[in-house]
Amino acid sequence: MGKNCSECGASRAPDQRYCLKCGARLGSLPAAIAVQIQRLRSFATGRIPVVKATAAKAKPAADAGSGKRGWPYERSDFMPSPRAAAAAVIGMLALGVALGSAADQLAQSAGLTTILYEEPAPPAEEEPAPEVAAEPEVAAEASGEEATAAAPPALPIPEEAAIPEEVPSEVPEAPAAPIEEAPPGLPEVKHVFVIVLGENGYEETFGEASTSKYLKEELPSQGEVLPNYYAVTKGELANQIAIISGQGPTEDTAANCPDYADIAPGTESPEGQVEGNGCVYPATTKTLPAQLTEDKLTWRAYNEGSEDGVAAGQPTSCRHPAPGTEDPNKAPTAIDSYVTWRNPFVYFHSIIDAPDCAKEDVGLPELTKDLQGKATRFPAFAYIAPDACHRGAEAPCEEGAPTGPAASEEFLKAVVPEIQESFAYKDGGLLVITSAQARQGGEEPDASSCCIAPDYPNLPPPEDPEATATGPVKETGGGGRVGAVLLSPFIEPGTTSETYFNHFSLLATIEELFSLEKIGYAAEPAITGFDESIFNAGG
Repeated sequence: MGKNCSECGASRAPDQRYCLKCGARLGSLPAAIAVQIQRLRSFATGRIPVVKATAAKAKPAADAGSGKRGWPYERSDFMPSPRAAAAAVIGMLALGVALGSAADQLAQSAGLTTILYEEPAPPAEEEPAPEVAAEPEVAAEASGEEATAAAPPALPIPEEAAIPEEVPSEVPEAPAAPIEEAPPGLPEVKHVFVIVLGENGYEETFGEASTSKYLKEELPSQGEVLPNYYAVTKGELANQIAIISGQGPTEDTAANCPDYADIAPGTESPEGQVEGNGCVYPATTKTLPAQLTEDKLTWRAYNEGSEDGVAAGQPTSCRHPAPGTEDPNKAPTAIDSYVTWRNPFVYFHSIIDAPDCAKEDVGLPELTKDLQGKATRFPAFAYIAPDACHRGAEAPCEEGAPTGPAASEEFLKAVVPEIQESFAYKDGGLLVITSAQARQGGEEPDASSCCIAPDYPNLPPPEDPEATATGPVKETGGGGRVGAVLLSPFIEPGTTSETYFNHFSLLATIEELFSLEKIGYAAEPAITGFDESIFNAGG
């Protein structure tokens, strides 16, 4: 049965500890709590009685008499002084402030230190990959100890995610215009050298009857011989014009143009052939030099003897007669070995009327200077013409001088090694050595042709157009079998190709190597250029 509250008299239950009406304590406090309250009161008054708690063991007597005030109990019962307690509370508050400040800095800097990686949009059937965030690390110090803030959990990194590449500090240069590649099977030829000799057939140049050991043995051992290479018409000038334009002959170009007159009427056939008679082609006639210039490639013609213009009172480059006049340079002289008809470039208005003619149609000494420079500065197409004394003519240039191919040896032995040692030749060079035509007079003239034998619109038809020989060769309509030797890093030394070619094939080859449109008779379907069987050096 319960009792009444001693303070207010209200009734209470037997196990009730506090009065429900006035809140007074009912019964005595537990012993341990009473001792702690007594100790707090003693600290407040400055008097600390020696009272043993029932749950603690007394210290030894030595401790009790050591004079240390306030240490009669075990440390588990120790209560700090008010000042120490206040300092402890202030320290805990300071720690809380430091931790809160660190957490606040983390939150504020999250937008600056977090690196996000956005993965490209996945296929529709896949779930989008989550963004990747770096884990920032923040350290905070408080009360002389280092505290580290807990980092937020990192987002999962996709397996295929990659760290974005660093953005370059410099803006890259704009890519250059794409360069058209040569047809499949052709190597990357960058410089074509063409040396055109005079009036020599294959047998007297490269065959057993040759009077030049250099042409017969040494050069073939260094490159590839084409025994079935043909001139395309009669006349040295007409054949040289064919090499650089694909144009057929006129009556005057077939006779090496004694008069320097324009071709009249100069109309153009559907096949692109200029019709009429004369020597100088209209400005609209397509040429290899014009093609190269339009494609931002370079060319140069090196004419031996052109530099003799100083002694003759004439220009030293782009040398040609005044239009409509007789050619004063039809034959070499003692002081001037230059002849105009050995230079096919000055028979096109598109070249002689251009301001670059004097710069690009030059004398032979310029070749030595150009070969000593960088490969990138050397022209893509170089045409080299020995003068009348070194072209290999049947008649000697002067009394006692060699004739035929032997007359070309001195010139070739000086020029060919110089080309081969140049950077331009080593950097994708191709050297072609041939003759303009075979002999058209004497006991055994050769007017044969191969590949195509067109009815040139400006010449009368051949006397016997139906006469043919075995294979693709016709007995008339051309300039005879002249042969050629090719030297190049892309060609196996000491080889021979029996394939049939002619001067139009050479033009077509140059145009294919430089990815140019085929012009003139070089565009005929029957004309094939040099293919991978010619460039046989392998990779």
